[in-house]
Amino acid sequence: MISSLDGKVVLNNGVEMPGFGLGVYKVDDGISVFQTVRTAIEYGYRSIDTASFYQNEQGVGQAVRKSGIPREELFITSKVWNTQQGYEETLQAFEESLEKLGLDYLDLYLVHWPVRGKFVDTYRALEKLYQDGRVRAIGVSNFHIHHLEELLASCTIKPVVNQVEYHPHLTQVELKAFCEKNNIQLEAWSPLKRGRLLDEPTLVEIGKKYGKSPAQVILRWDIQNHVITIPKSTNVQRIKENANIFDFELTEEEMNRIDDLNINDRSGSNPDDF
Repeated sequence: MISSLDGKVVLNNGVEMPGFGLGVYKVDDGISVFQTVRTAIEYGYRSIDTASFYQNEQGVGQAVRKSGIPREELFITSKVWNTQQGYEETLQAFEESLEKLGLDYLDLYLVHWPVRGKFVDTYRALEKLYQDGRVRAIGVSNFHIHHLEELLASCTIKPVVNQVEYHPHLTQVELKAFCEKNNIQLEAWSPLKRGRLLDEPTLVEIGKKYGKSPAQVILRWDIQNHVITIPKSTNVQRIKENANIFDFELTEEEMNRIDDLNINDRSGSNPDDF
């Protein structure tokens, strides 16, 4: 479990990834994403998660290059979109992402969704990019257990990460256990369920005890569950607040109470019918 904003998690290939970062889904390209990423980096964030589908890689790259922080101290993730999947198509998509970002390499490249009949070939392209030294680590996003089983039966390089929707209403117990057993790091997208958990009485009550917001309680729960988390915000105060979760610790009983909020409810698509 990380104990500070710059705390790292060691992935199964030995690469160290920050355990806390910034997601930029639905942040407009240009000045909006540039300022958001710049603010986060200035505050101490070192991990930025984007994707070709977000159409903001250009602004992310610009903020990274102008941050004044050495490139090797930052951890940049992007993802290959569904319409770009397939072996050759993915290699091309990677080049396009890298060009938009204006970077020489990526720290982590993910298969965004398990496109039926394509994700195995897509991942094969990721393996080539990894072997060629174009990316430091490769993984997947939105993969159920059966997708992972199919991939693990054919791949030569195990994915380091599975980035999935994960929050107190969707605790993904079986998937988390499977990933832990196979040494695949779980990473949470939409950890705050797009803001829909912020009035949850249990979270409000626990937060009051520590002088923390429900959002901070959720993000702390992620960290204590050994799940990497990448909350998105464009609000300067919330970017700082989200990261201010390393000065308190939830009790086992509080962790269990938050676990008990699970209702297997998604804010996004189910990977089996997206």
